[in-house]
Amino acid sequence: MSCFLAMLLMFCYSYSQETAPPETSVDLLFKKARDSRNKNKIDLALEYLNAAMDIAAKEKNNKTLIDCYQKFSIIYLKMERFDTAEFYWDRAKSLLKSTSYPYGSGMQKYIEAILAFHNQKNFLAISMLNEAKKLNNDRNLLNNILFFEGEVFLEIERFASAEKNFNSLIVNTDIFEQAYLATNAHLKLGELHIITLDYEDAIYDGEMALKLAQANGFIKEELKANELLTKSNASLGFFEPALTYTNNILKLKDSVFNIEKLLVESQTSDRIQTDFMKEEIERQDTKITELSESKSRSEITAILTSAFLTIISILAVALYRNNQIKLKTNALLQGKNKELQAARDAAVLAMEAKTNFLSTVSHELRTPLYAVTGLTHLLLEENPSENQKEHLNSLKFSGEYLLNFINDILQINKIDAEKLEIHQISFNLKKILSEVINSLQQSAKDNNTKIILKYDESIPQHLLGDPIKLSQVFINLIGNAIKFTKNGEVTVIAKMTEMVKETINIYFEVKDTGIGMDLKQQQNIFDSFEQGSIQINREYGGTGLGLTIVKSLLGLFGSKIELKSELGKGSSFYFDLALKSKDDIVDDILFEITEEEYDLKGLHLLIVEDNKINQVITKKMLDKKEITCDIANNGLEAVAMVRKTEYDGILMDIHMPGISGEEATIEIRKFNRFVPIIALTAISLDDSMESFYAAGCNDVVTKPFKPEIFYRKIGLHMTEKNHPKARTSNTI
Repeated sequence: MSCFLAMLLMFCYSYSQETAPPETSVDLLFKKARDSRNKNKIDLALEYLNAAMDIAAKEKNNKTLIDCYQKFSIIYLKMERFDTAEFYWDRAKSLLKSTSYPYGSGMQKYIEAILAFHNQKNFLAISMLNEAKKLNNDRNLLNNILFFEGEVFLEIERFASAEKNFNSLIVNTDIFEQAYLATNAHLKLGELHIITLDYEDAIYDGEMALKLAQANGFIKEELKANELLTKSNASLGFFEPALTYTNNILKLKDSVFNIEKLLVESQTSDRIQTDFMKEEIERQDTKITELSESKSRSEITAILTSAFLTIISILAVALYRNNQIKLKTNALLQGKNKELQAARDAAVLAMEAKTNFLSTVSHELRTPLYAVTGLTHLLLEENPSENQKEHLNSLKFSGEYLLNFINDILQINKIDAEKLEIHQISFNLKKILSEVINSLQQSAKDNNTKIILKYDESIPQHLLGDPIKLSQVFINLIGNAIKFTKNGEVTVIAKMTEMVKETINIYFEVKDTGIGMDLKQQQNIFDSFEQGSIQINREYGGTGLGLTIVKSLLGLFGSKIELKSELGKGSSFYFDLALKSKDDIVDDILFEITEEEYDLKGLHLLIVEDNKINQVITKKMLDKKEITCDIANNGLEAVAMVRKTEYDGILMDIHMPGISGEEATIEIRKFNRFVPIIALTAISLDDSMESFYAAGCNDVVTKPFKPEIFYRKIGLHMTEKNHPKARTSNTI
């Protein structure tokens, strides 16, 4: 029974129905035992009860002994040691035969109901609970009976009755366990709501239970609340919080619910039970001595037999418990492995859901953003008034900012989804750094900041690595330094620290004289969307993703970004990188790339695009250059139109209903190998540039794009000067 353990947690210390006596040492031990049990410190609870039992035995107080035996029975039931629990319950039963104790009789029926429930005798358990109610009027015990009754109702699917019981305990006024009862009542209500598919209410009760458990140190209830919240959030598709609660479960189990704790509890319980039996043997020995003096041999024989049987029982129990410890240890290890595997699977599912969601959002945002940037460009070319031009430039800036933000999200998403790999390409490091610095000079000029490059000329000219990702690292680091530095300097350092055969270790540093940051800000600065403070975000803007991307990209290189900073005195970001050198490569001839002017007039292109707004914008941009065009609404139309008409080029969207742009390109290449095809697409997480080229595309332009790049790509691939019209017939 999965709900059986929760029921066991609800037993607490209570006074008899008579007027509560002044607090004694036994009362204090009972209180400590109750608190320890509720906080899942079972070994301490057993020690306190054992001490209370010693006092009761010395004072020959049968009522207190009954209380001790019953409390031991409850704890052993919680530990699932039913044989030992029944042993102590039976000891209490024997004393109750000669002791008038209404509270003890009620408690005895309560424990008997638990045992019946354990044996799946649910209606018998309810009957015994009703008898227990009649035998005493102790408020704490009645509350526990009410809770356990709700447990049984839940098991037999009397949900309305169970809900009534648990709701009454949420607002209980129990003087001993008000918070503990309320916590477990919320947990049971959450369990009920999950059964009835009411996940939102389950989340509410789970959160209330978690709050109470954390505030009062109820470790086991905290674990159950996290399990409840994991299940209910996952059922509603809230994978981020579900993953958080799953991680909480793992931390709690690793720190509290472990093999060492199980062994300590088992050893403590075994020792206490063994000591109890030893004391029983000593009592029997005393009786033997007394009977020997009175020559009562028949009783001596009976006592000897009883003592012998007791010793045999101790040995049997010891052997049994050792075997049980081994079995429980193995079961715990197997359970831990299953839990880790389940947690791993849940984490993977949550990560996949987040990745797919962000990928879809970033891709879908590009379509309307293409309309915004495209229309802004067209309006700026239609001679707007100065006021309109100012507004349009602001709109253009906002569109570009949003595009950079989407690109950053997509970049982080690709890293998280492990869809990025480090390529080994030959490159010139100094050239890469110079190009990045040149591209950021305007931003530096706007802040009246000077960029200084300190480059170690002993670094080989030709290195093997991934220049694109390395450029992204420096664009983010240098751009970040410029943003937070006004009227100052940004220094970029590249220094070779070691060379072993073909492996070069290079130290990189980007330092500035900007605003700097304190130790608290430095702790979280590499987290996503973290910029140190709200004030910094408002004053300097930005998304807070740049340094996260840097950290992730350097992780792909096997490197780690480090930071030194002081508030008001600037910051320094530095890292080491191991790269391969290739001295046998011929030096590149450095030259300035000149923008070539292309005559696009008279070209006739095919636009393959399913979005009507994008069709209009792309057509208008072509009209500006006196380029005519036809429009295909999907891939199948495009294939049919290319069969009938000779085009100077095709602008192919990738994501379309029916067959995709890649599939359409493959079909076109079966009968026309020469028509230039440019993939014009809002690239998503699963898209691969390599797959576009493999399908037969000549180039790729991601939407939204800068118009000058768009026109240059058309000129590069589709003008007669660069691509002679050496086309085959419509059949191969």
